[in-house]
Amino acid sequence: MIDTPGNGADKDAHQQPHQAPLLAVNGQYVKDLSFEAPNSPGILSELQKHQPNITINVNIINAVIEGPGVPANLYEVVLELHAELKLEEKVGFIVELKYAGVFTLNVPKEHLTAFLQVECPRILFPFARQILADSTQAGGFMPLMLQPIDFAAMYQARIQHDMKGLGDDVAKMDADVAKMTAEKGNA
Repeated sequence: MIDTPGNGADKDAHQQPHQAPLLAVNGQYVKDLSFEAPNSPGILSELQKHQPNITINVNIINAVIEGPGVPANLYEVVLELHAELKLEEKVGFIVELKYAGVFTLNVPKEHLTAFLQVECPRILFPFARQILADSTQAGGFMPLMLQPIDFAAMYQARIQHDMKGLGDDVAKMDADVAKMTAEKGNA
């Protein structure tokens, strides 16, 4: 038999070693959910006449999961969403959701933070968005339909902010060193 490509004889020569996926979702769950409508039902009729103000805050928290028998590279990522609807000074609703996922990440260390702050929240967001919409609708309001969130832009903004803070710290240290050097020279 002649070994030619495609006849199966070279199958073992071209097999790649089995690699774990870069990211695996092990589970997702509501960690905390709170809905308050302190001025219902009166505010519901007022909302038909006036445009409300809605504020939304997003936060991402992550932690490594460790312990006996826990596999390596296991992380919990929590997507925190806080939304508040106000009509002038009256609160229509406040909804707070912590939606979490457990992920196995097999990525190089230099990419780990990006996966925890961008890719994992991107996977969690559609589910959290639906929970917020369902909660506000069940509370008697129009469903709150969040627009997609650019987690990569949020991550980049956080890096820029941290770098600016680092630059400010270095400038302050340089000024302190210059001041101490000047004081030593005058002594």
